[in-house]
Amino acid sequence: MRLATVEGPTGPRVVAERDGQWISLPDADARLPSSLKAILAAWHDVRPEVEEAVARGIPLSEPPKRWYAPIPDPQKIICIGLNYADHAAETGASIPEEPVVFCKLAPTVVGHKEAIRLPHASEQVDYEAELVVVIGKGGKHIRREEAWQHVGGLTCGHDVSARDWQKGKPGGQWLLGKSFDTFAPMGPVVVTADEFTPPVELDIQMTVSGEVLQASNTRQLIFSIEHLIAYLSTVTTLQPGDVLFTGTPPGVGMARKPPRFLKPGDTAQVTIERIGTLENPVISEPSP
Repeated sequence: MRLATVEGPTGPRVVAERDGQWISLPDADARLPSSLKAILAAWHDVRPEVEEAVARGIPLSEPPKRWYAPIPDPQKIICIGLNYADHAAETGASIPEEPVVFCKLAPTVVGHKEAIRLPHASEQVDYEAELVVVIGKGGKHIRREEAWQHVGGLTCGHDVSARDWQKGKPGGQWLLGKSFDTFAPMGPVVVTADEFTPPVELDIQMTVSGEVLQASNTRQLIFSIEHLIAYLSTVTTLQPGDVLFTGTPPGVGMARKPPRFLKPGDTAQVTIERIGTLENPVISEPSP
């Protein structure tokens, strides 16, 4: 099922797609959980009620005016670096023996059609198309063979990166270089995990202002979704609604000759097979 979080009369509300139209779940059944995070956490129990609500619900009279990130408030934004073999090669890095893990801060999260703001403090803001996993069922010390049971759904993500901070600051500031405001667009929809059979093999593409700059397939992942969930859960308890950026394919701007970084007026589109297209305009950060 295709689910999203959009602007409602009194704030965010969860909608589901039916034949190209959107059904407001709280309007169709007030007993359902009020957030997408809660719905995915209880998906195996509430799926029949959600399907019934979608079947009988009245479509929205007009398209949503605002798309939030499907999970607007994830507790954790966990990201994996160098998880496509060909991307590792283009950056000059060796194939990692274990996942390269970093995080983003909460104000990075924005939704479909919301602007990516280029900070004054960076001149090398790069694009990265990514498949994002949304955790449904939380857990600690999750076994790899059981990891898919903890996936709530999949969505499109854009790991925006300030390379001059990530690479050029003393020690390499991965967290800060990845954590400027608006640097984690996600959406517009989550497709529930029961729509996929692992291993997930999906075409993934980044287009910037009409030019295809990244094109690959998630079969090229070095570490699978199940491997990542098992690995991460040895360290931290995964919670419903946590999001996991699984890595980016080759074609990033810093590896191009000459480099191609985002600039004001660009439009970035992440398209993933069977999920959809996440689109974000690129603007300059307002003056302080």
